[in-house]
Order: sequence, then C-alpha cells, then structure tokens
Amino acid sequence: MNPRPPSPAVSGQRDYAFDWALVDVETSGVIARRDRVLSVAVVTIGPDGEQTGEFSTLLNPGCDPGPVHVHGLTAERLRGAPTFEQVAGRIGALLQDRVLVAHNAQFDYDFLAHEFARARLYLPVSQRLCTLALNRQVDPPAADMKLGTLAAHYGVQQLRAHDALDDTRVLAGILRATLREAARLDLPLPLVACPPRQGVQFAPQPPKTPCAYRNPGRAEADGPLVQGMKIAITGETATSRAELVARSVAAGLNVMSSVSRHTSALVTNEAASGSAKARRAAAEGVPVIDEHTFLRLLGDVRPGTPHRATAGAKAVAPGAGAVAPGSATASVATAPADMSGVAAPGTTGPASASVPATASVSAPVPAPVAAVPAPRRPAGAAAVGRPLAGRRVLILGGTHPAAAAARARAVELGGSAAINLSRSVTDAVLLPGGEADRRVQRMAELGVSVHDELWLTSTGAAPAETCASFPEADSPATGSPSVGSPETETEADRPSSPLVLPRGGVVDLPTPQQGAAPLWHITAAWAPQETCEIDVVAFVLDEDEQVTFDEDFVFYGAPENPAGTVRLLTDGPAEQTIAVDLASLPPASRKVAVAAAIDGETAFGDIGAVQVTAVPGTGAAPLARATLDAATTERTLLLAEFYRRGPVWRFRAVGQGYDHGLADLAREYGVDITD
Repeated sequence: MNPRPPSPAVSGQRDYAFDWALVDVETSGVIARRDRVLSVAVVTIGPDGEQTGEFSTLLNPGCDPGPVHVHGLTAERLRGAPTFEQVAGRIGALLQDRVLVAHNAQFDYDFLAHEFARARLYLPVSQRLCTLALNRQVDPPAADMKLGTLAAHYGVQQLRAHDALDDTRVLAGILRATLREAARLDLPLPLVACPPRQGVQFAPQPPKTPCAYRNPGRAEADGPLVQGMKIAITGETATSRAELVARSVAAGLNVMSSVSRHTSALVTNEAASGSAKARRAAAEGVPVIDEHTFLRLLGDVRPGTPHRATAGAKAVAPGAGAVAPGSATASVATAPADMSGVAAPGTTGPASASVPATASVSAPVPAPVAAVPAPRRPAGAAAVGRPLAGRRVLILGGTHPAAAAARARAVELGGSAAINLSRSVTDAVLLPGGEADRRVQRMAELGVSVHDELWLTSTGAAPAETCASFPEADSPATGSPSVGSPETETEADRPSSPLVLPRGGVVDLPTPQQGAAPLWHITAAWAPQETCEIDVVAFVLDEDEQVTFDEDFVFYGAPENPAGTVRLLTDGPAEQTIAVDLASLPPASRKVAVAAAIDGETAFGDIGAVQVTAVPGTGAAPLARATLDAATTERTLLLAEFYRRGPVWRFRAVGQGYDHGLADLAREYGVDITD
C-alpha cells in the first residue's frame, strides 16, 4: 500500500493522504474467536477525501444473533442473507491496498480476521488506523470519544446508530475532520501494521480452570504434595503428559508451563537434560521429583488453603468512596512518600523504588492510606495555591531530569502534564533547546500560550500575569474555540476532565450500584519513537502477587488470556491499552498489574514521560490520568494497576522503574517468558 500525493482538501500535509477503507461490523457478541459478524459495511475514500466506493450487507451467521436490543438484527431479519464466505471476495477487493479504518479498529479487524480465516481466505489488510486512538491524540473538547459524540462535535449527521452502513458514513465524516485536526497539530498517524492472519491458530486456547488453592510454596524432600502447589513437567515420561496433567489438576495441583521462583516442584526423569525448565529449576533451586515418586505422591495430596473469597461490591457512602466519572467528586488517595515523579539526585529512578538489576524485586503493595476527596475545580474558579488548576502543560526541550522536574512542578501547581501537542494543551514551557521544536510554530497558529522555564518557578503568579501568548489563531472548521486563548476553555472547563493523579495516586472505581462499567481500560501513551519499540504487558495476580497460571501473562505474543477477561489492544506505535473485564475476573484474581518494557538497550529516560489513563468502557471519558516520569536508566516500568481493596476495585498510578528487563519482572510474578 503506497501513499498517494497529498491533497490540501484532506490535510495539506504529507503522510496524511492514503487510500482508505472504512469498516463497521455489527456482531453477535464481543469475542471474535467465538462470535460472528451479522452485518458489514465498507466505504472507500481516496487520498483527496472523496468517496470511491460503498458496500453493505446483512449476513446469516448460522447462530443466535445475540443482543438484538443493541443492533436490532433478529434471526428473522438475517434469514436468507448471504453467509460471510459468499461475500468475502467482494469485501477483500475493497480492503486490498487500502488502510483499514474503524472506530476501535482492533475490534473490527479481529472479527474480519476470524471470518476470513473461517472462510479459509486471506485478509488483505497490511495497515489499520483507529479513529478512536487518533482522536485521543487530537483530544477535541468533546464529552467523550464515542462515535455519536464525535459526530456531533465535528458536525457529522448520524441517522441510525448501530447500523453498519450509517456508522461507516458517519465515520467517513469523522475521519476527514480528524485528519484536518491532526495536520494542524502535526501529529503522526497512529498506523498499526497488521501481520497476515490466515488461520484460526492465532485464537487463544479454551479457558483453563484456575486452581482453587493458594500456592503453599516449595515441596519438601520426602514430604507430601499440598493442594495449590505449582508443578511443571519436562522431558519424556512413561505416563502420557495429558494423563499426568489431568491427574495433577484433579488432585488440586496447579500445572504450569514454565518454571519460576514460585514453582513448587519440577517433575522430570532427566534432571540433567539441559531443557529450559531444568536449567531454570537449577538456577532457582526448585526441587526436582522423578515421575515414579510424583505418581506415588499424587495418591496422598494434602489439603490446601483455598483462595480467600472476595466480598461483593457494595455502595460506598457519599464522601467515602469513588463516584462515577463526570460527577462532582472522586475519592483519591496517595501513598505518603514523595510522589513528585522525579528521581532524587544521583539515583536511577524514584527514591523509594530504585532497584539494582541483581536485587529481588517485589511488586509494590498500595499503602493503606485514607481516601482524600478531590473536588473538581468549577469552570473559571480560581484555586487558591494552585494557579495552574485546569490547565494542561507541554514541556519542550531540556534534559530528561529537567523536563521531569518541570512536569512535576506543573502538576504540583494544579495542572496536568501533556506528552504531545493536542487540542487540550493550554500552555507550553520551553526549556533549553525547546525553541527548535517544530511544534512551536504550530502553537502560535493554535493560540497556545508559550513560556520560558522561569514561568513554573513563579509559584504564586497566575498564568495570565507571567506568560506571553501568541496571537489567537482562527478557530478550527468545527467552530470550536482556539486552545489556550484567554476567553476559551481550560482543561477543567471541558465536559469531562479526568482526575490528575501523581505517581502513587489511587482512585476508587465506581461500584455496580453507581453504574460501573464492567470493562475498564488502562491506556499507556508516549512520544513516538524511531529507535526502539515499547511493549505493554499485563499480569493477572492472586493474593500472593503471583499469576495463577502462565496464560494470565498477557503480552504481544499472547494478547488475550484464555478467559478473555484481559486483552492487549494495539492502538498505534505510541499507544497500547490493556482492557480488563473486572466483573468477570475470578475471585482469586486480586490485581491486574500493567507494565511497559523497552526492546533493546534504550532506557525510559530516553523515552520521556509515559501518560497513563483509566477509562470505563470504549470511548468513554477517562476517570483518571497520570503522567509518569519516574524512570531514567530503567528498561522496565510498572505503570499502573487495578486492585481489589475490600468490596471495591481501585486504580493506582505506580510509575516504578527497574533496570532489568521484562523477563526478570515476569519471574517475580511467577512466569518464565524465556521458556
């Protein structure tokens, strides 16, 4: 797929003009490997922004259509419609040599990939663009990022929501408008490379039943096995591997596919075989049991300790718990340590979390501190002692420590720190070298206030008294006011302004009684990189800070755990999301820890700040946001976590860095990713 010459009608910039294939699917459910497409629409657009083709059809899925109240497609309406296999060729021709575009594009892409695989055909898509991810970068002043909300913001008429063809036509208008905004902000498009997916082998395995018992630790020499012990098996055995696993599981043992320091015993007849599991067992001091002894011990497995039951969610009294996003207050807590997000002088990370590469690293446990209400600043109100309340500040130039300190200072003064230029940025601070950034001219056009580095040190001064603004530029085509002009909005004036959390900050998630969304997202974003790749991963942990089984480690090679409750979503080269269905996690799952790791020798000090947001549902307004600067030489960064605290789930911005790589962090959680 080759970009065509740019057209001023679309963006007026290079790298914004492609052949596009806009797609929308209505489905019988939300799990692509299980559910089916009920209707599909494709609209093609040329590099000049003009429509070149259109196709839509209902489909007979051969199964129950699912939530009819959402899509309105009953079995009667779908009866007589073609199957996907019958129209796959026509759909493929429209997708060929074009960038697939969708709102929440990974959802549509995954469903199409599975449908093409079922038809034994190749999905001809090499790149995709998510308009949801692109609008998160643009950050328009809209209540949320849902399709209908963006349509209203950009002035695109929507006739029938959840109608595939109408949604695709609406998407075309949103794409055109968003590309114009992206060009004004000089944002790179978050294009995602799509490797070939021609078979069903990429689907996760059927869910594995979690072990009901806590891991009691290592097996003792000549001692009994205890329910909950983590057992790994390697090498040739006289008993079939399937039978050994089945008998172990029936006895209450937890069979793992790798060895870590949490493994209770390795079963093998060849301890010196040199297999990866045997080498890891020797390195970690894991006891080795031969097959004959293991079968004998299976006859008398001692009772274990069940995972503690978790109390069901219940309403929280006003002022003592979290409230739904968009309401007047929310419960926020922070650990009592220094939460500036800046490493102490001479350290390689946060003062309380800098860990040598050889040290044993334990996952941080949130401090049991009281929740502190954090009322949102009313629009236009002055916050005493917090002159930057409601403003979003972008730091340009300077060394990493200097930029980190400046971002921390902006948060201390009540603002939030941005990592890229967006429509929500109200101010920019130029550290040494920042004036050479090409975005400075864009800020003049957008009306963003630009300051020198002394601005943040004038602690008591209001922004209007210490800054020199560029002249106000023309308003965008949508009619929205220019960002940063004196008469326009601050971030707090927006319809949905997220809570700004410092490193270590905690917020309670809404309970079911408060209309909590079952699906939550932790999205991590950073400045685009050319020299390295960053991978976001997740660990589903029990009360002992261990994964229950290896498949509860979610990463790019296994982007979904077997139960489908935790998924990795690739939204672009500089943004990835972990989606968690909190309501469906088993009782043994007490925490979902999200980390980022750099592939190569680059450190997070070279990357700069990482922005983390907690978002309920898809396209909803964020509940909370944190900008993490707690890393310098580290190559692995623990970003955030969802964890249970009594009857409620909480979100914590962590920002703890490690000099070692991802493999070492994974082993601490009980997974050997090199096996």
